[in-house]
Amino acid sequence: MEFGLFVQGYVGKRAETDPLAEHKALMEETEYVIQADKSGFKYAWASEHHFLEEYSHLSANDVFLGYLAHATERIHLGSGIFNPLAQVNHPVKVAEKVAMLDHLSEGRFEFGSGRGAGSHEILGFLPGITDMNHTKEIWEETIAEFPKMWLQEEYVGFQGKHWQLPPRKIFPKPYGASHPAMWYAAGSPSSYAMAAKKGLGVLGFSVQKVSDMEWVLEQYKTAIRDAEPIGDFVNDNVMVTSTAICAETHDKAVEIAVNGGLNYLQSLVFRYHDTFPRPDGIPEWPELLPDYTTEIIELLIAEELMICGDPDEVLGQCRRWEQAGADQLSFGLPIGVSYEDTMNTVKLIGEQVIPKIDTDPVHRTTRFRQATGS
Repeated sequence: MEFGLFVQGYVGKRAETDPLAEHKALMEETEYVIQADKSGFKYAWASEHHFLEEYSHLSANDVFLGYLAHATERIHLGSGIFNPLAQVNHPVKVAEKVAMLDHLSEGRFEFGSGRGAGSHEILGFLPGITDMNHTKEIWEETIAEFPKMWLQEEYVGFQGKHWQLPPRKIFPKPYGASHPAMWYAAGSPSSYAMAAKKGLGVLGFSVQKVSDMEWVLEQYKTAIRDAEPIGDFVNDNVMVTSTAICAETHDKAVEIAVNGGLNYLQSLVFRYHDTFPRPDGIPEWPELLPDYTTEIIELLIAEELMICGDPDEVLGQCRRWEQAGADQLSFGLPIGVSYEDTMNTVKLIGEQVIPKIDTDPVHRTTRFRQATGS
């Protein structure tokens, strides 16, 4: 199993007391990725969100990733996501950004796409539309066009319901052979199955506890055997996400979690991601989840809903995801946890956890790409 970080420009409540909170959040997250590169993580995913106050201020993630392409050496940098709905980002502009980042990173870019976080965000770009299901047909008619834009000397053009383009040569072409690995941000089991059919990897941002996900991962792995890939190769790959806090002792990790404002982050998740199923006990915004106590954190650990503990405990928790069939485990690092504690988490996991699980020096997606393009 491979490892990654997931960053999104989470500002949270600290903007109430610090006028530079937004700036600090964005700059600190670049430093987390730079440290992850040094610590042996293989991936860093940067979100694209719009209008989501406090929860995510990382709107121009192409700019963010371009900076990181120069600031890092080995880590693969992924769009988690680029939104290819024509009303949000014209598909040709998305294709151009992907190829440019592929060059700037010299083959380290990963193309994740999706339909957006929820109605507050996406329907802002779709005046007059009230149903988020409308975005599915826009994404569906668009996604298979990207490999054609990258690989055809002159793109044949497109005449769809939601966007059109006459034949044009699209530059730059991707770096080296083939094109970057393609991923889809999936929440429901049906989305995993759809991604598998198209030969796409899955970015599992709305993940439940390990035992509830095992059958979903198994279904994906079964379905992808019969994939009809829209791209140049099948990206047989599932990334799952979890909050992660690692410290020298169990008690210290729990203390960090209790003081990290994780309840507020979780409340914001369900404020904006209104397409996610709402578990029992999650209140409607602006009502918040109660502050997390030591007992609640211990319950979340026991229920496998977060990764938290000393390095040996975190190793065991990560192995549960490996046993469940996840190909990559990416950690969300909310700003509610201090910069020092977050950097310590990255370093400890890099030094004492990753080397015991990820022993393959080659990125899985690099291997897939080289097998097709060589």
